[in-house]
Amino acid sequence: MKQIKNYGSWQSPITAESILADAVSLGDIYIDREDLYWLEARPQEKGRNVLVRKDVNGKIEDITPTGFNVRTRVHEYGGGAVLIQDGVIYFSNDSDQCIYRQLLGEAPQLLTPYSSRRYADFVLDKYNNRLLSVVEEHIGQKVNNYIASIDIYSGEVIPLLEGYDFYYSPRLSPDGKFLAWLSWNHPFMPWDAAALFLAPLDDLNNFICLAGGENESICEPRWFSDGELYFVSDRHNWWNLYSYSFSTGIKSLYPMEAEFGYPHWVFGLSNYGFTNDNQIVCSYSQNGSWHLATIDPKTGYFSPVDSPYTNISSLQVHLDQVFFLGGSPNQPTGIIKLDLSTKKIETIKLSSSLKIDEEYLSEPEAISFATSNGETAHAWLYLPKNKDYQAPDGTLPPLLVKSHGGPTAAASVNLNLRLQYWTSRGFAYLDVNYGGSTGYGRAYRQRLDGQWGIVDVEDCLNGALHLVKQGIVDPEKLAISGGSAGGYTTLAALTFHDLFKAGASYYGVSDLEALAKDTHKFEAYYLDSLIGKYPQEQEKYQQRSPINFTERLNCPVIFLQGLEDKIVPANQAQMMVNALKSKGVAVAYLAFENEQHGFRIAENIKLALDGEFYFYAKIFKFSELANRQDIKIYNLAD
Repeated sequence: MKQIKNYGSWQSPITAESILADAVSLGDIYIDREDLYWLEARPQEKGRNVLVRKDVNGKIEDITPTGFNVRTRVHEYGGGAVLIQDGVIYFSNDSDQCIYRQLLGEAPQLLTPYSSRRYADFVLDKYNNRLLSVVEEHIGQKVNNYIASIDIYSGEVIPLLEGYDFYYSPRLSPDGKFLAWLSWNHPFMPWDAAALFLAPLDDLNNFICLAGGENESICEPRWFSDGELYFVSDRHNWWNLYSYSFSTGIKSLYPMEAEFGYPHWVFGLSNYGFTNDNQIVCSYSQNGSWHLATIDPKTGYFSPVDSPYTNISSLQVHLDQVFFLGGSPNQPTGIIKLDLSTKKIETIKLSSSLKIDEEYLSEPEAISFATSNGETAHAWLYLPKNKDYQAPDGTLPPLLVKSHGGPTAAASVNLNLRLQYWTSRGFAYLDVNYGGSTGYGRAYRQRLDGQWGIVDVEDCLNGALHLVKQGIVDPEKLAISGGSAGGYTTLAALTFHDLFKAGASYYGVSDLEALAKDTHKFEAYYLDSLIGKYPQEQEKYQQRSPINFTERLNCPVIFLQGLEDKIVPANQAQMMVNALKSKGVAVAYLAFENEQHGFRIAENIKLALDGEFYFYAKIFKFSELANRQDIKIYNLAD
């Protein structure tokens, strides 16, 4: 029989300790000959990224030895840190940002000299014994990005393509004669205006622009073995697949109101590949959920592939085998193998081995709701669920609204135990795909142009109000939480509106002017599109910065911040904390050493999750909790 207990006070087997006990974050997948590789970020090893191999006999082993961390910091967000070719591994190491060359069974050997350079997105030019790589070079305050040649024996670095602010995805044709790549300039971001270029490898100055420009974003160029070049473009609102050949030019493969691409915050993204019988296997997002399909590039025939997975990424194809990161509402993200000929699915590795009774797991429900200016916004709703408890009759659950980062990211629907941590304790959870999110076309992303801090906030507010009006959640126990850009949305919602009663900002922006003046090259002009040109439109920055209106912020907030964050400096959180402390509003501040933009160390992730819950429990008086010495809440009345 279920116990009667207030929402928010339920005990749950989904604890921070159990979530992190053996959890890893699974990253990019690679295939070399018959071997499968992938990256694992391990919180128990202070977030170290390790390359793991499964050989043809099924043996799984770590390839990256202790002392190495596979990670590049190009664009600060990284990605594309590994290349594996014929048993030779090239990778970027986090501590020195150098490339190392490693043979199986041997220790990594330094390839590139110690310098101010960072490297990402490697491709092997076997005809000239070199790597082609995106390089980011830091010289004082100046940052240069270019594509370079790196000798695989001497490590000599020679710039090949320069002049654009950014380069991405150098891709060499199968015969080694042509190079394709992406470039774009400030003030654009790659999902706004990236162009695809093509040139003979022996005459790179003789390039042509195949597609892209100010009103079109190109991503994921990839050559097929017959010399045809494929890419993804949003020229008709949706990121769809196209091909280019020297004889026929550009051709749309299968026009569809779906996204076959994703914003390139990081290098190395992969959403399609080629089988041995000349078919394209692709993943695409539609209505907030991911799917698999095959496309015949000659006829355009589109065939859905049945799959239980609602979140799919890092797709790689070998012969008729498809490998990808797949997750679903009842299974955490895993390395998945799909045999196209037999339709057999095999799970090779899960991000967590924690077994949770499904009676503790809340199922997502896709909802849409009316928002400002006659628009419609989207979200995933999770209701409280715990087989051991039910709430007293006539009571409603607290609501935690999640504002994702990016702000071009999207709420996914794979099993997220950190989310279920909340629902199994009696919270309703609303994961909002506000205007600006990916997955609903270019026009939906552009709803945020010039409107950051307005559209995203209104969509989060209206999502919560939608549930209040339906009588689903308690209007007196509404909280909002977000990280990075989502942290800004959270702080703006709490400062400029009075709907939410508490909130949590994970490394969130509070001072837009400070961010505009003190951020890295990749995002140096990002706020131009999200808010307006700076300093010409300085007033908009001031009017939308929560730090300038702390007198209007009158509800409790917990701030969680990495002290080594180069993207949102810790002083932004500290300024908000000081302001709230001085005016007597309940506030907590958890600052983590050795953490950057996003937490990677197990004990810090645990403290952040438990700390946020402890904060709400104290504010909303869910139950009597023993005071924690490691979490100080200032100005909290007993």
